[in-house]
Amino acid sequence: MVYIALSISETAEQNRLWVGMSRETAHQLGTPISSLLAFVELLKAKNENDVMAIEVEKDVQRLEKITERFSRIGSSPILVDANITLVLKKAVEYLKTRTSPNVNFIQKYEDSMDIYAPINIALFEWVIENLWKNALDAMNNMGEIVITLKQTEHQVFIDISDTGKGITKRKFNTIFKTGYTTKSRGWGLGLSLVKRIIESYHKGKIYVRYSEIGRGTTFRMVLKKTIKKQK
Repeated sequence: MVYIALSISETAEQNRLWVGMSRETAHQLGTPISSLLAFVELLKAKNENDVMAIEVEKDVQRLEKITERFSRIGSSPILVDANITLVLKKAVEYLKTRTSPNVNFIQKYEDSMDIYAPINIALFEWVIENLWKNALDAMNNMGEIVITLKQTEHQVFIDISDTGKGITKRKFNTIFKTGYTTKSRGWGLGLSLVKRIIESYHKGKIYVRYSEIGRGTTFRMVLKKTIKKQK
């Protein structure tokens, strides 16, 4: 009983820490984002067809949307029934233009376009982007990334695979812990936040489905499928 009480207390404290860090980070980003948006408007005023300014604006607006969502972490996110195929395609289209040409992208989606699941689109897109960046880091920006989408009667499966350096089996769970990182920079929050978003907010699952040193890694996300009623 004492152990259970301590475990619950520790979890509650971790939750408070997450909420505090998320809101403070969002607050700190607010002013720089506003400044960037103003700067982009100045660039567009000089040349409204400036392709670079338009792409920068997309990036800043995306960051603004995610920051706004992070500022409200601790409250229940709004989930909508979204077409997962279209959400993934849009995310890949965005990320491909910001990735080395030495990376090959493969998308494997089931023939049916009607694969729906309840998600918070902004947070889900951030999850995809974070897993994408992890894959790029693992491959040193050279290799292959495969996104696979499958479904069963009640679930949606999304696999993101890379041909990177891989991880040992004993680290399959460790990598999702707060503070874990193999990089010289960063706080080690990426995968732990990914897990929190998928499992706490979307009531899904994320785990390492496969990894082999020198061969690559596959992360799998499992979401509850929205069953569309026949008309």
